[in-house]
Amino acid sequence: RLKSACALCAAIGAAAVPLPDSHSSQTDVHMNAHHFELLKDLVNPNYVLQAEQARNSRSKMFTSLFTQRRLPDEGWDDASIRVLLDELASFDTNNFQGNVGVGEREGRVVCDLVRQRHFGLTHGIGRSGDVMAEQPKAAGSSLIVQLTRYLTLDAIHLAGIKAATSCCVLPAATGLTMTLVFLALRQMRPSGRYVVWSRIDQKSCFKAIGAAGLEPVVVELTPLEGSDALGTNIAGIRAAVERVSPENVLCICTTTSTFAPRVPDTVDEVAVLAKELDVPHVINNAYGLQCSKCCHLIETGCRRGRIDAFVQSTDKNFLVPVGGAIVAAPQSTLVNKVSGLYPGRASMSPLLDLFMTLLSLGAAGWKQLLQQRKENFVWFQGRLAQVAQKQGLRLLSCPANRISLAVDLSALKSSKDCEDAGVDHLTFLGSALFTRRVSGPRVVLCALPSAALPESPPGTDNSDIEQPPDVVKTTGKYRKTIDGVQFDCYGAHANTYSCCYLTAACAIGATQSEMECFLVRLEQALKDYRSGAGRKGKELRPKAA
Repeated sequence: RLKSACALCAAIGAAAVPLPDSHSSQTDVHMNAHHFELLKDLVNPNYVLQAEQARNSRSKMFTSLFTQRRLPDEGWDDASIRVLLDELASFDTNNFQGNVGVGEREGRVVCDLVRQRHFGLTHGIGRSGDVMAEQPKAAGSSLIVQLTRYLTLDAIHLAGIKAATSCCVLPAATGLTMTLVFLALRQMRPSGRYVVWSRIDQKSCFKAIGAAGLEPVVVELTPLEGSDALGTNIAGIRAAVERVSPENVLCICTTTSTFAPRVPDTVDEVAVLAKELDVPHVINNAYGLQCSKCCHLIETGCRRGRIDAFVQSTDKNFLVPVGGAIVAAPQSTLVNKVSGLYPGRASMSPLLDLFMTLLSLGAAGWKQLLQQRKENFVWFQGRLAQVAQKQGLRLLSCPANRISLAVDLSALKSSKDCEDAGVDHLTFLGSALFTRRVSGPRVVLCALPSAALPESPPGTDNSDIEQPPDVVKTTGKYRKTIDGVQFDCYGAHANTYSCCYLTAACAIGATQSEMECFLVRLEQALKDYRSGAGRKGKELRPKAA
């Protein structure tokens, strides 16, 4: 596809010239050797030669990209990225000077600011039959699609999953992309109606199953001996597959990246089981690409067993705006099926964001981000443990989770000052952190193994109690029904857990200064909690000494 797109670009390149400045931000990048010779009669030939050499050095960058089709060793500067985008945009018919479009979709944009934002790449990607297909009207956009696939696959290899041989970038976030994967699998496996799903209390993946018209078979996690972690129930997955019969199972769905105390599923072991049972295996690797532990599990699973596809978010792994996801696999069959399933054309924006970011990072920048996150996690784990101990709390032991950490809040509930407050009042911590401009932590209220679970009040979404949505969340405790399936203690990944806890993540792009600031504000919030701030009624105030 890339070769044919390049040939198409070359065929129309001579006709592609920039539009006037009032319609385009494109730079004049069509100077050739003959033009430079002509210029030597106008200015000092040495100056012209110097300019031509500078131009040729940038041209070599483009040549290297087109021939090697991998991340540049070092990231490109913004000017070089803009020149490339302007050049490629000039290959699309909407940017041809004198082009006359009489179709219903001709890449017209009325707002020049919008046009500049998209670099004149307004045709989108794909055709009605395949979101990765070439567009006759948009050779430049088609070329960017294919180059992005190559760069993304190279980034996946550098992250540690060398077994991946194919990928596509879709303009849909992780949940919807998982739905598309399930729908593509269903065309390949018509008898499959069940998805055997290793429980993770995160709505989008679970709702992706129902959106595809499939029935989930939930497999509860199992406590891991010697730690506080919740892990994969391999025996439970086998039993679930055999209970509904392997030929009726569309796939086994596992997860890598997750909030502690849940740890990544042992997808390598599940892959072996999937191969044995001849059942497809799909992995929700939402933000696992940034973690060497998650990547190692997938790499091992690809080599030892069966993994049909793994899906990851573009924004969570590559620091771009929300809106894209990557479907990758050790074989191209399912990836191509997903591409062909997508109805109609699609937005260029998520893919273009990723393309520019990968060129800007280069291989060195991408590897540096991965290494920095790895080092930051070790530092953050130690500092959070120190702060927890200082406050009389405890960091939960979940060694297999290298992204998320959890702090046991039991000591707060049972302390002398707060013993009358009850578990519900732990939600105050979330509010206190949010008012201090801290986003991301989750306060999880858990039912102890011996406790009876209350029903969630009608019309109540207890995944967001006392906090603005999607900022600092409070989950757990209540029994919750999603798409007709009932979950006890939703948000805690299990029906019961031994303590209530607070989670925080060390994600890619986070800095030590940010995390140190969080720790300071966490201590302030804990101080406020112990002082009785925010409690309703005098009976919930701290007891007098």
